[in-house]
Amino acid sequence: MSWSAKQYVAFEDERTRPVRDLLNALPVIHARSVIDLGCGPGNSTEVLAARYPQAQLAGVDSSADMIAAARERLPAVSFRVQQLQTWSDPGRFDVILANAVLHWLPDHESLMPRLLQHLKPGGALAVQMPDNLDEPAHRLMRQIAQHGPWAAKLARASAQRTPIASAEWYYEVLKPGCAKVDIWRSTYYHALPGGAAAIAEWFKGSGLRPFLDPLSEDERAAFLIDFNLGMENTYPSRADGSVLLPFPRIFLVAIR
Repeated sequence: MSWSAKQYVAFEDERTRPVRDLLNALPVIHARSVIDLGCGPGNSTEVLAARYPQAQLAGVDSSADMIAAARERLPAVSFRVQQLQTWSDPGRFDVILANAVLHWLPDHESLMPRLLQHLKPGGALAVQMPDNLDEPAHRLMRQIAQHGPWAAKLARASAQRTPIASAEWYYEVLKPGCAKVDIWRSTYYHALPGGAAAIAEWFKGSGLRPFLDPLSEDERAAFLIDFNLGMENTYPSRADGSVLLPFPRIFLVAIR
């Protein structure tokens, strides 16, 4: 699946706010070693750098385009391209951030404890994941994929996202390896200028990628026409011309 740093940062303020909220919930940690897993174009890493200015900071992402943008933004930080499924580091960290990335990875039952093993005692695993697969936009993506002429091409598109489990489930998975686990869910209402078409622009940088990447240019255009029509019927424009996009997210803070 391809990623575009330019498309992703078109809504940078909205995409960065959850990581600020996540890091604000961490206890005081005198961090010396910090890593950003799934760092994207470096917007989340920048928040980490401000929170822990004395720490040795690193970022990892599977997308070369994202890493190139991150290096341009933060040239003093060590960034590298690596698949997160195979990420392993011999060192241990005071803080591991995984912002809006783990929902793309399978098998959270083994993934979460594996990440905890890379923490120093007293260190924090900070995770934020979109929890929006039941929102109208995602239901429409799946519906269009299943019933369009591209159904065979997109048969496995929705499987690229890992459904988010309950808060109770994550607590039971994380707590055996932790001194404290804090979990909450927030719904952000993003006011996007430009009406319902802005929703497609938002998801072209994230959730639509598995559905658009396998298609030809003409098929992508047709898919987006159907998607935009559905969004116009679901998310009416407000008086100022903007549209409110509800976006639920789950937050996990695990202290080892």
